Amino acid sequence: MEVAAMKVAVIGAGWAGLAAAVTAADAGHRVTVMEAARAPGGRARALHASLPDGSDITLDNGQHILIGAYRDTLALMRRVGVDPDTALQRLPLSLVYPDGMGLQVPAWPLPGHLPIHLLAGVLGARGWTWADKLGLLRTALRWRQQGFECLPHHTVADVGRGLGPRVWASLIEPLCVSALNTPAERASGQVFLRVLRDSLFSGPGGSDLLLPRTDLGMLLPDAAVAWLQQRGAQVALGHRVTRLDPLPEARWAVDGEAFDRVVLACSPTESARLVRAAVPADPAFTAWADAAANLSYESIATVYTHAPGTLARLRKGPVPMLALRSGPGAPAQFVFDRGQLGGPAGLWAWVVSASQGDRATLQAQVLAQAAAQLGAKGLVALTTVVEKRATFACTPGLRRPVAAVAPGLLACGDFVDGPYPATLEGAVRSGVAAAQGL
Repeated sequence: MEVAAMKVAVIGAGWAGLAAAVTAADAGHRVTVMEAARAPGGRARALHASLPDGSDITLDNGQHILIGAYRDTLALMRRVGVDPDTALQRLPLSLVYPDGMGLQVPAWPLPGHLPIHLLAGVLGARGWTWADKLGLLRTALRWRQQGFECLPHHTVADVGRGLGPRVWASLIEPLCVSALNTPAERASGQVFLRVLRDSLFSGPGGSDLLLPRTDLGMLLPDAAVAWLQQRGAQVALGHRVTRLDPLPEARWAVDGEAFDRVVLACSPTESARLVRAAVPADPAFTAWADAAANLSYESIATVYTHAPGTLARLRKGPVPMLALRSGPGAPAQFVFDRGQLGGPAGLWAWVVSASQGDRATLQAQVLAQAAAQLGAKGLVALTTVVEKRATFACTPGLRRPVAAVAPGLLACGDFVDGPYPATLEGAVRSGVAAAQGL
């Protein structure tokens, strides 16, 4: 049955909002996107800086990794004309440290129900004893037998109890903090197991690392905006919505303009502000706004450095990233050689998930960590980006706001109730679902 075209407003042009707008436009609806910032992309966007020689360079507001299991994100990229095979470098899962120790999954595209490639990676992991490896395999088998489910109050520390300290420190903790951006002792065991199920145990390619070869703006947001405009959609950047008012027949007015449906794709605090003011006396609206406004957050810091010529390449081999041993005074968990990903030689991005402290302190600690763990002395710090509300704190039993706010008013974003933590895939899936629910 053909659906009548509607006039749809999408408030926010992050990855969730763009996914909703593209999906709605694809269904024949007349779409208007309103974004408060001057550029699209939300918390995954491009920014500009300068190299030591004064030349301009495009960075990102944070180093992002996609994985092969991000099927909705990859489909959206293709829909708007971005070729993932060109824009992303696909590599088998690698958690290798500067000393060569750690897990390296082989690139074996083997079919079947057992993750043979993961088994081979575990058995071949360097620096682990046979007791470590067998303990991890037993634990993974138990997770699988339990359907990757656990009690709602369990943390990642609970579901990983019994694993050896080497496996815990070099695999579980870095996987947890990179996926959930929440320390393992506070992170939701249920969400972590779901991420493992849909990536490491989803079949060949699901756990592959997809590293952007271009800035985040070119990876999706810029192409999505161009795609929308080519199809007659209106995209208003630099437009912060100030008012949302209910109209008869589940319609809504956005800053005085009437729409048949509205999708809230802005931040939790901004969404809460609009919903709370729309119908101040309605307890249902107040409850939704409270759920969105009361989320707790974790920050992510990315320290960009430039290396002199003798250190221009982070490491030999096909994987332009290294895992790092983090701890007191050594905050970064990963470092990326952006020179191997389309950027200038010597540009490195150091990622500090669940970061604490100010920019200057983090930057100084990362430079010291680089010298201690990689022997990289003389690095020049270019800029340090701290996203203080990078993700919600993914803790056990967390109640996230639902997508259906009211008739004709839906919400999307990585913070909206769903199976995944605050990831690009979670944002995109939420946006697609909101548009399909119009």
